[in-house]
Parts: sequence; C-alpha cells; structure tokens
Amino acid sequence: MKSLEKGSDFMELAKITTKGQITLPISIRRELNLKDGDKVAFIEKDGHYIIINPISLAIDKVRDAFKGEAERLGLKDEEDVAEMIKEFRREKKNK
Repeated sequence: MKSLEKGSDFMELAKITTKGQITLPISIRRELNLKDGDKVAFIEKDGHYIIINPISLAIDKVRDAFKGEAERLGLKDEEDVAEMIKEFRREKKNK
C-alpha cells in the first residue's frame, strides 16, 4: 500500500485481492471512524467514487429532513428539547 500526495489532496492506494477485497488504509479508517465489521458506502458523483461511513450519511439525511423543525417548534436549546420530550412522555403515559 502506498500513499501519494497530489497537490493539496492526499491519496491512498490499496490492492484488490483475487476475491475483490481491499484493505482500507488505517488513516482512512480512522478518519471515517470505522471499526472491524463496519460497512462503507460507495457513492458515485460526477464520475468519481466517494467512500463514506454510511452512519454519517444517515445522520445527514435525518438532519436534512428535520431542517427548520426546531425553529418551527420554538426550540431554542437543549433544555427546550428535553422539556418537549418530557411533555411528550407525560402525554403518552396519560393515554
């Protein structure tokens, strides 16, 4: 496995085994916070493939889905969120 510097970008190289497997370089695993058994997602964008941690992709989708909801609900900080959760639980318990 070799590392190449290309301008300001950093590129890692890995070999593909006869079984089609690759070993992700440790620097990439650390950057993506990947552990043994984790999965990675390959995303094609403009003819290039990007490897990401699918958990971060899921978090981004949830964040986008709820964008503007805190403002709409009048939630200004974590205390407001905690109070809303307590209220929701009280309502659920009383049903």
